[in-house]
Amino acid sequence: MNYICHIIKQYQLNLQGIMKTDFEIAREAKLQPIGDIANRAGIPVDALEHYGKYIAKVSYRLIDEERVKRSHLILVTSITPTKSGNGKTTVSVGLALGMNRIGKNAILTLREPSLGPCFGMKGGAAGGGYAQVLPMEKINLHFTGDFHAVTSANNMISALLDNYIYQHREDGFGMKEVLWRRVLDVNDRNLRNIITGLGGKNDGVVSENGFDITPASEIMAIFCLAESEEDLHRRIGNILLGVTFEGKPFTVNDLGVTGAIVALLHDAIHPNLVQTTENTPAFIHGGPFANIAHGCNSVMATKMAMTFGDYCITEAGFGADLGAEKFFDIKCRKAGIAPKLTVLVATAQALKMHGGVDVEEIKRPNVEGVRRGLANMDKHIANMQAFGQTVVVCLNRFDTDTDEELAIVREHCERLGVGFAINTAFTEGGQGAEDFARLVVENIEQHPSAPLRLMYEDSDSVETKVLKVAQNVYGARGIVLKPAAKKKLSQINALGLEHFPVCIAKTQYSFSEDAKAYGLPTDFDITIRDFVINQGAEMLVAVAGEIMRMPGLPKSPQAERIKVVDGRIEGLS
Repeated sequence: MNYICHIIKQYQLNLQGIMKTDFEIAREAKLQPIGDIANRAGIPVDALEHYGKYIAKVSYRLIDEERVKRSHLILVTSITPTKSGNGKTTVSVGLALGMNRIGKNAILTLREPSLGPCFGMKGGAAGGGYAQVLPMEKINLHFTGDFHAVTSANNMISALLDNYIYQHREDGFGMKEVLWRRVLDVNDRNLRNIITGLGGKNDGVVSENGFDITPASEIMAIFCLAESEEDLHRRIGNILLGVTFEGKPFTVNDLGVTGAIVALLHDAIHPNLVQTTENTPAFIHGGPFANIAHGCNSVMATKMAMTFGDYCITEAGFGADLGAEKFFDIKCRKAGIAPKLTVLVATAQALKMHGGVDVEEIKRPNVEGVRRGLANMDKHIANMQAFGQTVVVCLNRFDTDTDEELAIVREHCERLGVGFAINTAFTEGGQGAEDFARLVVENIEQHPSAPLRLMYEDSDSVETKVLKVAQNVYGARGIVLKPAAKKKLSQINALGLEHFPVCIAKTQYSFSEDAKAYGLPTDFDITIRDFVINQGAEMLVAVAGEIMRMPGLPKSPQAERIKVVDGRIEGLS
């Protein structure tokens, strides 16, 4: 009966015109000139580089470290997601709307969407309903060209390296091992492994190579971790491209083109300012994935939001075992920042899936499925608390959820002593997140997070770092290193890079490396098949299981539904 009543209520909302498509809501939103949004945030208008009426870049040189220290950073992460996601971006936008509605100066900061998922499985990544960042179509597509700049910078290095090898081959120069790969912001499995240089003598030197997706590139990681153009220059120069026949490391500095690569990123490094459906300021900048990279927006954008906002809301990709762990152990470690609170997003649908309910049935009422799925949420809560975080669980409500299902989650959180809120910003905008916002502010004021406790020390061995994450965050029994990984570990130690943090590339759909092991898997190992040395980004990527750094397209990609109708783009949501 409760479910029937809820459906009737939802039907009434539909009749009232509250439920509209993302496109309809976005087009009806009254956007303000970006200069007005900057004024509201206290950003000098003369510091803007305009990209049309509603988008502008803001010079990172406005970042004020003293103001950064006084701002309250809020991290939004989630339980293990389903293939349709848990709605972290909608919750992040909704929280920003709700906080501003209750009189708080909150600024949002997010990652830029990648064309790969937009045209592949996921669709757009600008939030949804009445909790969106706008202009949605531009954000989801080419935006200000940052992704193109990162792609161009990466592939310019590839072209210059191949040319260097070609031009100096008769001088005795050669590479025993080339570590640098090309990238493309498209899901293209056919390019994962390729042969280049085929043809005649003038067509280059034949070699094995391959493509990763742009969000997995080291340039993207550097782009998001650099704190200034000078730091960007230093990091790019240190990129390890490979090893010569003499066994010497060969870097971008050795190639002599560091300045040229920085020039390609000169405009892109400045954070992008946009607005929400309720004209809240939002910075969107950088876009590494959290399953194959470190999953956070740029340090510059975060510190920009912290400079001008009393509260800065940011998110880390996928579940907390991936995005949040990397946010703490990589981004916070390097940037010297720490959240005052972490929001853990959950949905009744995801809980049911982790409770053993078939994916095709998770939209139907199933209180026992929700109850069984709480084990997954509990592990994420415990993980965040182990980092010293105060946690608030936010249940992102869908129209198929029943009050009884939501009550189970609320009562469970109360027993754990963890704050709980329901987010309905998707259908109600900021009004649907006011209680959520009050709870977040109350916890920050009365129970802020303890000083950040990182999962491992810089001085730990690389193997120990991976093991600590695998055991303490994933709940694994141990780790297994494949021969290629052991070989790369020897190289890492020989180069003196073992002090770098680790970025584990792993499936986002499970704590384990098995994408179908939902819930809370136990008694498993994490297999590390290789390491990728990101000397410029100053981190080591451990590739776990069968995860691919160049995704493939699904049988029915979202591209089949994207089109231009009457001069407007549709199908990106």
